[in-house]
Amino acid sequence: MSNSTLHLHILGICGTFMGGIAAIAKELGFTVSGSDANVYPPMSTQLEQLGIHLNSGYHPDNFSDDIDLVIVGNAMSRGNPMVEYMLDRNIPYISGPQWLLENVLKDRWVLAVSGTHGKTTTSSMLAWILEYAQLAPGFLIGGVPQNFTSSARLGNAPFFVIEADEYDSAFFDKRSKFVHYRPRTLVINNLEFDHADIFNDLSDIQRQFHHLMRMVPSNGLILSPANDVAIEETLAMGCWTPTEMSNVESGWQANKLTEEGSEFTVSFNGVVQGTVLWNLMGDFNIDNGLMAIAAARHAGVPAHIAIEALAEFVNTKRRFELRGIINDIAVYDDFAHHPTAIERTLAGVKAKLASQSKQGQKSGRILAVLEPRSNTMKSGIHKDTLPKSLAQADYVYIYQGEPLSWPVTDLIAQCQPPCLVENSLMALIHNITQEAQAGDIIVIMSNGGFEGIHEKLITSLQQHND
Repeated sequence: MSNSTLHLHILGICGTFMGGIAAIAKELGFTVSGSDANVYPPMSTQLEQLGIHLNSGYHPDNFSDDIDLVIVGNAMSRGNPMVEYMLDRNIPYISGPQWLLENVLKDRWVLAVSGTHGKTTTSSMLAWILEYAQLAPGFLIGGVPQNFTSSARLGNAPFFVIEADEYDSAFFDKRSKFVHYRPRTLVINNLEFDHADIFNDLSDIQRQFHHLMRMVPSNGLILSPANDVAIEETLAMGCWTPTEMSNVESGWQANKLTEEGSEFTVSFNGVVQGTVLWNLMGDFNIDNGLMAIAAARHAGVPAHIAIEALAEFVNTKRRFELRGIINDIAVYDDFAHHPTAIERTLAGVKAKLASQSKQGQKSGRILAVLEPRSNTMKSGIHKDTLPKSLAQADYVYIYQGEPLSWPVTDLIAQCQPPCLVENSLMALIHNITQEAQAGDIIVIMSNGGFEGIHEKLITSLQQHND
């Protein structure tokens, strides 16, 4: 039976990962349809352009009679009307990661990018380096890579880059997604506790990473930073694959030539490979870049070619993405939602402002705007480390849009910079607008849509200065 005669229906199709699955399935020739509670751009637009029929909501009527297989997203749970209908009528089903393994990854050289932070950026960099080197990779990235026209594509064999998420696969498969990927090249950027809704502690996460490591062949490569205790402990559980490390003399190193990190040299085993000149900033992006260069080298791309590619890299949307400049007030959108990511983002902004000041340019302040929205943040796991992560801001604004299990107002006393907590978005925007002045950088941080604050704040700033 050819793919074109098989009809796949995807539950949760508008998530970035499941939308990527849909795009690849369509490219393979399957008939694809899907359902989601929130059918909205940009994924809905991307899927409609591919000719994929979307249903809003999870009514069983969304299932047509010719469905051959249901791909179940990990946001689905028992009690969902379509899940119950599928189970009651014995309609074949599978998780997204397993479908990807069986239909794409089993025949590819998989380059998987994992870790608590930097997965989307590093996998986007890696895919772009391979593309620049004319290797035409396939990829599936959990964001919107701006060097490409979509977040996923089949590509040409052998290389396939995937963002390797440790979140679970489906309600019936609680293993991490990445255990289905079977990489030959594995990047582990860092390892911290996150996803408190499915993991009890860091050791739970390390166990999943150990399962992943056990699948990397002896002719593969595992890349990680030196001196990350959690990664070292995980490697000590058993590793049968060669390893390379960054931030160490006998591995990959970066030497910053500018304070904010827009220029740095790259060395491997003490030998300089070249100098990266790019539009990104921050030590965390330098770390991401080193990992991407190292992973591409394992796939046969010389380091100097990877360095050339990074000069043309455009960062993924929502990774310190400039949304607008109004009267010399810059508004940025960032996906940071974990204290470490928040601290690294603000450190990069601080370095940028310091560099501007040294060059005699006007240097303003950092206004950090945070929505504690992730399940881990809501649980209060990070409430004691959050104030320190915000210390490099000049003003902190916290939006409590949803009920949390801890009093966010405690941050007002614990934060080093002045801190304001609001449960009204318009009140928050008003206060930011009143405080912002020329030269300031406003960094909006959330792993969600933040109720459209970006455009609303830009409009407010424009009206305030008219």
